[in-house]
Amino acid sequence: MKKTDFTLGSGKKPDIEINKTTHEKFWQNPNFTFWLYLIFILISFQFYQGYQQARQQEIPYSEFLAHVQNQEVAEAVVTDKVITGTLTLKDKKTDKPRRFITVPMMWNNDLAMTLEKQGVKYTVRQNANWLGKFLVNWVLPFGLLFLLWGWMAKRMGSMGQGVLNIGNKIHIHPDNLPKVTFEDVAGADEAKQELKESVDFLKDPTQIQALGGRMPKGVLMVGPPGTGKTLLARAVAGESEVPFFSISGSEFIEMFVGVGAARVRELFEQARQKAPCIIFIDELDAIGRARGAGPAMGGHDEREQTLNQILTEMDGFDPSTGVVVMAATNRPEILDKALMRAGRFDRQVLVDKPDLRDRQAILRLHAAKLEMGKDIDLAVIAQRTPGFVGADLENICNEAAIQALRRKGKAVTMKDFEAAIDRIIAGPEKKHRALNLEEKHRVAFHESGHTLVAETVPTGEPVHKVSIIPRGIAALGYTMQLPVDEKFLSTEAELKDQIAILLGGRVAEEIVFGDISSGASNDLERASEIARSMITRLGMSRKLGPITYGRRQELQYLGIQGQEERNYSEATARMIDEETRQIVQEQHQIATSILSGKRKVLDALAERLEQKEVISGDEVQEVMAAAGENT
Repeated sequence: MKKTDFTLGSGKKPDIEINKTTHEKFWQNPNFTFWLYLIFILISFQFYQGYQQARQQEIPYSEFLAHVQNQEVAEAVVTDKVITGTLTLKDKKTDKPRRFITVPMMWNNDLAMTLEKQGVKYTVRQNANWLGKFLVNWVLPFGLLFLLWGWMAKRMGSMGQGVLNIGNKIHIHPDNLPKVTFEDVAGADEAKQELKESVDFLKDPTQIQALGGRMPKGVLMVGPPGTGKTLLARAVAGESEVPFFSISGSEFIEMFVGVGAARVRELFEQARQKAPCIIFIDELDAIGRARGAGPAMGGHDEREQTLNQILTEMDGFDPSTGVVVMAATNRPEILDKALMRAGRFDRQVLVDKPDLRDRQAILRLHAAKLEMGKDIDLAVIAQRTPGFVGADLENICNEAAIQALRRKGKAVTMKDFEAAIDRIIAGPEKKHRALNLEEKHRVAFHESGHTLVAETVPTGEPVHKVSIIPRGIAALGYTMQLPVDEKFLSTEAELKDQIAILLGGRVAEEIVFGDISSGASNDLERASEIARSMITRLGMSRKLGPITYGRRQELQYLGIQGQEERNYSEATARMIDEETRQIVQEQHQIATSILSGKRKVLDALAERLEQKEVISGDEVQEVMAAAGENT
């Protein structure tokens, strides 16, 4: 019988049979039996010693010497504390030789000579505490050995049977945890709909079977980190009234080959016994990476054996038994193709970053736990957080509460949310990093240049806030724009205007101070990257045409770009460099034209920003209107 370490629950009361099995396993534990036998032996030995002492009759030492002189002592055992032995005289009750015990005054050679002279068979022993001796010489060494054995067994992991089996790491969703339902998950409506179908199939599989179909064997949730994949799995556990087995992909892997495969077998064996049920494997990419990938050309033996066992189990069980495998990963592009084929993970559910409407719903869900001020507008907060996932939005609400506590407020206000967003986007304020007057003056014009170009170019988003307070590691200021609409595409004109906005700070320094500083390094890097992407990836070059150049491994759901593989000639590379340089120079000229023509507005914005350090979008419009600029 396999040993299994799990917690019972999942919407159904534990079966009596399972409790009985656990009870039997407890009493059949070999460690428990050993210690039980040891205690029994010690108690038995203690009773035996008491029985032996009860049979012995204590006599005075003088009487013992008299018995010796009269040659009435048959044998004796002499120690430095007591003398025990047998007399030649018989006990009247038992008709057996009398046993005696006496306490000598002191052991000496005269007593030995007397015993020898009278023909007494005697033995001299060194007195010792038998219990202490037994504990020190036997119990303590063996106890330490068994403690070391138990610790090594836990470290080495489960091997299915035998001394290395420490149980599986499978958990059945317990009843005592707070129940999570789909109502607790804001946004992700499409993902919830597909997962609800899987729950309905488990509750009533006859509907799909009546049409000749079958329920999906596996459901794979993919998406960026923090979008709520694990939360959706918990919601499935709360909605479905079936057992819910959960385990992380990394928990399959141990230092010994074969442990992961054994855990997989045990997991699916338990699932079949509990069907209908759901198996949830979080971070599937820990064990589902494509085989043969990597420098070792053969992969990690333990991971591959675990993956092979999962493939076998998913391909082998009958979907009519009601076992659905759910998994979550943020790296689906590295999973093994055999794992992704139909018949294993039949359905892939995309849990993508929330759009504007979903961000508002997520903010309402988390803000309901806060003491909210009357000035809070969640729609504005949602507009200020494009690209944020659910975990980020929850963090914003928590940071806003911390900001309110820091100022000892009784409710969370809009300023607290603004400070929380600024902290997460640009980093914490570095109030101790005081800029000197010359640097502050330059940074004010730099950010004013960004602001004025953003408000002037045709496709620029409205400016929401401008700050020259140092934040994070190296940011001395920032200009934040507020998107009007949620956008998923960018046109060529929008990308070029974005480059012009990025170059606005550097151009303002050139116009006002006649030289440039290192403050525009990040702006130049981003502008160059946009221009190069327009040429090599988006086909926005008239000279090179609608062709992509270079192959780049991009992690689709993470938004991370890998190393670029060059697949074009040196001549083409020179043309790409020329086209990139031309785009950047054109936008540099546009930014220069804007700021030169609106020098009065630029000076007014920089002056206001230098005085207040932080100005809002409304104040920007006010300054531009006062300077006679129509926007």
